[in-house]
Amino acid sequence: MPDTPTSISGRALALLLAGLLLFVGAAGEAKAAELMVVSSGGFAAAYRELVPEFERESGNTVVTQWGPSMGNTPQAIPQRLGRGEPIDVVIMVGEALGDLAKQGKVRAGSATDLARSLVGVAVRAGAPKPDIGSADALKRALLQAASIAYSDSASGVYVSTELFQRLGIADQVKAKSRMIPAEPVGLVVARGEAELGFQQMSELLPIAGIDVVGPLPPALQKVTIFSAGIVSTSKEPEAAKALIAFLASPAAAAAILKSGLEPINSAARK
Repeated sequence: MPDTPTSISGRALALLLAGLLLFVGAAGEAKAAELMVVSSGGFAAAYRELVPEFERESGNTVVTQWGPSMGNTPQAIPQRLGRGEPIDVVIMVGEALGDLAKQGKVRAGSATDLARSLVGVAVRAGAPKPDIGSADALKRALLQAASIAYSDSASGVYVSTELFQRLGIADQVKAKSRMIPAEPVGLVVARGEAELGFQQMSELLPIAGIDVVGPLPPALQKVTIFSAGIVSTSKEPEAAKALIAFLASPAAAAAILKSGLEPINSAARK
């Protein structure tokens, strides 16, 4: 049976990784490396499935920590780099990664787009799902909700600084809305601390205790690109390059799609 982009294992994956490992080591021999990666939660579900495959085939070890793409919490990727943490690869919102590249904290030319993400809405499991299929319906749902939560990263910044204003309800919802730092919004909704929760679809889908209503309507949607880049101070730049190449390859498409994201690689989407 021919290999297809819907599988991340088998002969096609082995051949792909064999090619990627030409980036690593010298004289044709791959040298095992330990990579430190910090990733945004938006890419977490796909990443958790893909990285063990990379480790098995490459012989490299990947150590992972998590943090938002922006914000002032200690876990935020810009804050980590500002402290000089020994990181090799960051996976985060593309715009924020671009800012880090301009600051010289991410290697120029290393940024690689991995996936597109949509902002979604969730309610507590079993709660009535509001109609969010149009701008007017979403506006009604927000006005009727007793409480609203959104993330402290890209989706939440959009919701709080653009979406509410575009709907003309910023003043009406201000008192009942709050930003959630350093915790998935879905957990807050699952505990009953917010009636409506907004975050990337890929971050809502894995959370138990909530029902995902769906993505924002197209006219109000904010598409986020998740990208990976090599940190300027990386001690394993070639192994980092190989990891990013694998995450961006057609072999990674199935896991990315399953996580609620759309792979950037055009061949992967055919």
